[in-house]
Amino acid sequence: MAAQAAAAAQAAAAQAAQAEAAESWYLALLGFAEHFRTSSPPKIRLCVHCLQAVFPFKPPQRIEARTHLQLGSVLYHHTKNSEQARSHLEKAWLISQQIPQFEDVKFEAASLLSELYCQENSVDAAKPLLRKAIQISQQTPYWHCRLLFQLAQLHTLEKDLVSACDLLGVGAEYARVVGSEYTRALFLLSKGMLLLMERKLQEVHPLLTLCGQIVENWQGNPIQKESLRVFFLVLQVTHYLDAGQVKSVKPCLKQLQQCIQTISTLHDDEILPSNPADLFHWLPKEHMCVLVYLVTVMHSMQAGYLEKAQKYTDKALMQLEKLKMLDCSPILSSFQVILLEHIIMCRLVTGHKATALQEISQVCQLCQQSPRLFSNHAAQLHTLLGLYCVSVNCMDNAEAQFTTALRLTNHQELWAFIVTNLASVYIREGNRHQEVLYSLLERINPDHSFPVSSHCLRAAAFYVRGLFSFFQGRYNEAKRFLRETLKMSNAEDLNRLTACSLVLLGHIFYVLGNHRESNNMVVPAMQLASKIPDMSVQLWSSALLRDLNKACGNAIDAHEAAQMHQNFSQQLLQDHIEACSLPEHNLITVGRTAHPPCSSRHRTGPTPAWPACCEPYT
Repeated sequence: MAAQAAAAAQAAAAQAAQAEAAESWYLALLGFAEHFRTSSPPKIRLCVHCLQAVFPFKPPQRIEARTHLQLGSVLYHHTKNSEQARSHLEKAWLISQQIPQFEDVKFEAASLLSELYCQENSVDAAKPLLRKAIQISQQTPYWHCRLLFQLAQLHTLEKDLVSACDLLGVGAEYARVVGSEYTRALFLLSKGMLLLMERKLQEVHPLLTLCGQIVENWQGNPIQKESLRVFFLVLQVTHYLDAGQVKSVKPCLKQLQQCIQTISTLHDDEILPSNPADLFHWLPKEHMCVLVYLVTVMHSMQAGYLEKAQKYTDKALMQLEKLKMLDCSPILSSFQVILLEHIIMCRLVTGHKATALQEISQVCQLCQQSPRLFSNHAAQLHTLLGLYCVSVNCMDNAEAQFTTALRLTNHQELWAFIVTNLASVYIREGNRHQEVLYSLLERINPDHSFPVSSHCLRAAAFYVRGLFSFFQGRYNEAKRFLRETLKMSNAEDLNRLTACSLVLLGHIFYVLGNHRESNNMVVPAMQLASKIPDMSVQLWSSALLRDLNKACGNAIDAHEAAQMHQNFSQQLLQDHIEACSLPEHNLITVGRTAHPPCSSRHRTGPTPAWPACCEPYT
């Protein structure tokens, strides 16, 4: 027995000595690899050589699996050699499953490998991998939650929002069981975001109420708490804006802006949470700041505060440029594209078509760099081109762009917005598209079965009906529709729709010979258009004021109005010529098949002084 014990002791000592020797050479190679990886610039080839040098030593399984993971990670993040990266990550995942208590390597390999599969468009390989990793990670809260988030994101990217919501619900319940109210809130808020995307408003309201209670009651890291509040308030604000409730959203938007100011004053607490399930954050502070700028721009755009929208866009884009020098996160490009989409609409309204066209070109370039970004924004891009075409009176091109955009979108609000603008194009074209126009108007009939819940879009649909009735000479019917637009616009401070409705009502009263009532409409329309500022409505209003004053014998006022009209015409004409002379103007033919680029319907000159360019850029 004593001899056996002595032999066992000698064997253990030999194993310990071997392990110590293995550890020393392994640590040396690992140190060299890390040195080369963190060099400036990184020496990735030498880093990879050092890690590959581990395998000839026939290392233990733990070292072998970890080295495969490290090699896979380096190759995935720093090279284009996805085949070798995949091979190493697959080996790390296979070997690590055979080793007990090796969760970090096992689940990091699964997470990275599924990312790589998605990058290679092998989604069908990524899903079962993540499902298996989720199944065996239930005793490891951090990784279980992280993998649930990852699979939910994968389903979201595939537009399978039902499966994504189910996974986020599972995650919320798991987080509750392991005592992480913070991560439970993250899961629930993420689910709320997807339900908003699906327009399941009956499910959203109770969920957001629950989230609000959890966020307010949770006592923890101040930055984490405030980031949850930002997430919660962003969902509330975007929900209001989607519904076109520009006035109703103001208290939430103010809270959101105050919340981001609070976060910017807080210092990052480096103390790690005691619960491993709390090791998550929604967005970095800097990203949250840009997001708050973005929703502020969205609000200002809908409300018709275009100078404010410009101010916050400039701030956000400046911040984005700084962040993109250090951070290549795809979300930053998404923020940039959405900001540009909104500011382009502002430029078209304020009479800066040339600048808008250059920014449309910038959006094209950003989308070309990312297939996913292009897929998500193709319909918006064609819509912007359609709006630009309307502003320069290229009506065939506008029709083609809007038609292409309709084919590319399944988003209800965007669909309604495009149809509203396309209908206004057909209205201005006269009797050429009567059948199609009647069909479109029926599909966005605001009196019954309007396809979306947006207050703003419904008000815009009333305006378009009023515009159609005006062109048909049915003035009483037009007045009814326009008064409905005014009532809805005033209720939610939709300034641009208010200005458009007032000037069109003024035009109707002028045609009917009621000069006093016409003046009562046109003067406030001009004041509001100047405040926005909306160049087309100012042009239209000044023409009406000129004719009104001339008809009433007010020669001095008529001369002043005529001078204003001349100034607006010159500004718009100069901008029109500049825009049409840019090489980017050829973008209007993208996706177009129906007509040649410059047909008889491509008119030159400023926007005419009647219902032109008064489509609701909401």
